[in-house]
Amino acid sequence: MKAETYISVDIEADGPIPGPYSMVSFGMAVAGRMRGREFERCDPTASTFYAELRPISDDFVPEAMAVCGLDRDLLVREGRDPQEAMKAAATWLIETCGKSTPVLAAYPLSYDWMWMYWYFMNFVGSSPFGHSRCIDIKTLYAARAGVPIGWATKRQMPQELRSTRPHSHHALDDAIEQAELFQNLMDWRK
Repeated sequence: MKAETYISVDIEADGPIPGPYSMVSFGMAVAGRMRGREFERCDPTASTFYAELRPISDDFVPEAMAVCGLDRDLLVREGRDPQEAMKAAATWLIETCGKSTPVLAAYPLSYDWMWMYWYFMNFVGSSPFGHSRCIDIKTLYAARAGVPIGWATKRQMPQELRSTRPHSHHALDDAIEQAELFQNLMDWRK
């Protein structure tokens, strides 16, 4: 049976959807590996990828930029070319996962997946995560805790599940934070 490597991903964007708006940064951290029914934690700080990207359009929502704290004018001048960054991210994923299958893990998945998939498809031509190799940490908690999805907020989770790291809206920091949450959920025996 082929192993899976869970990659915690967090993105920051300057608007609500890719295309008209831009992903301005993303971070990836290895959360763990699954072999059969055995989950193995990985130090999420040991193997990471981070990029700040040049915007792909002139449109942006100032409030969205304020959340991540990045300087959009600086990104326009000095951000990484999206094609180069996504190709580098794909290479990092292939090298990091080796013979295992990469699985994108995010909280909530729908937002981060939408951006990453769109950017991989547009700038690389394919996604290392395929079209559906992903897991939503929010849904994982709701299912394991037996609560409605509306109750699956970090604030309502038991303290022992939450990461001790702050949620900073820096994509790599947040990817590491949610990797720890994912690990705790995978090991949780309610």
